Amino acid sequence: MKKAATTSSKATATSEKGASASKKATASKKAVPAKTAASKKAVPAKTAASKKAVPAKTAASKKAAPAKAVAKKAAPAQAAPKKAIVESHAALVRRARRINRELAEVYPYAHPELDFENPFQLVIATVLSAQTTDLRVNQTTPALFAKYPTPEDLAAANPEEVEEILRPTGFFRAKTKSVIGLSKALMEDFGGEVPGRLEDLVKLPGVGRKTAFVVLGNAFGRPGITVDTHFGRLVRRWQWTDETDPDKVEAAVGALFPKSEWTMLSHHVIFHGRRICHARKPACGACPIAPLCPAYGEGETDPEKARKLLKYEKGGFPGQRLNPPQSYLDAGGIPAPALGAG
Repeated sequence: MKKAATTSSKATATSEKGASASKKATASKKAVPAKTAASKKAVPAKTAASKKAVPAKTAASKKAAPAKAVAKKAAPAQAAPKKAIVESHAALVRRARRINRELAEVYPYAHPELDFENPFQLVIATVLSAQTTDLRVNQTTPALFAKYPTPEDLAAANPEEVEEILRPTGFFRAKTKSVIGLSKALMEDFGGEVPGRLEDLVKLPGVGRKTAFVVLGNAFGRPGITVDTHFGRLVRRWQWTDETDPDKVEAAVGALFPKSEWTMLSHHVIFHGRRICHARKPACGACPIAPLCPAYGEGETDPEKARKLLKYEKGGFPGQRLNPPQSYLDAGGIPAPALGAG
């Protein structure tokens, strides 16, 4: 402040040593707006203020200090693109259903991404999909079902031989125990047939509600919501629910949709999570539901850069299934390679 006052005094009264008190007051008043202006310049551009402060560690750097403090306060607002949506339940229902309609147009060929030909193959494949990808399961099950095509065959299998087949899926010892135990339970309690009721399915070794709903929805045509990691992540990003427990997520999301839509809703959401709305780098700039998403901006927003993040048929890459539905192939989807083929 003293330097600013001295400089201002020299500019207005060059050689007058005996300036009056009123002139000093006037000079001080002129210096105050100068500081305010400097502060305002420093708020939007922290780097510019820093450059001005570097040459002289004098009053100028002191002036820049408050500006830095202001800039630090402003930074968190720029780093938090997520916006909380305050909406009524009716508004939430409308937005959620609109998102599902948009996804249905983007993924009209959405389907379960596990290869199967009957309920037995689907329940086994779903159990094996824990802690691995559907692709790895699809590359492994052909050898398994070729050697053990029925519950009776798998129930009587040598565990060591099954372990060797299942090794690529990870946790192969535990999975071997589950699929052999599941097959024995089917033979002993259900006549070798996979039951079509939730309460029966969840009694089978290795079968929880998620697996049961996959089987019910895709092998028996009975509606169910499949809450896997993709589904849970996306519905929280969309603020359909803040629950993390799969059963609570299932209940909260199920209340937003007619029961008849549950199975296809699961496919739409999971397809979107695998192809566009990834866990670490969502392709926000290539997302068809960006205007409806409160988490827009968490990922790459530049359209060109976002398109490079797309996976599977959206990015021109092979999908998860070795034998996908014809509708998927018609949409440009590419079958996955067999195990060891690439």
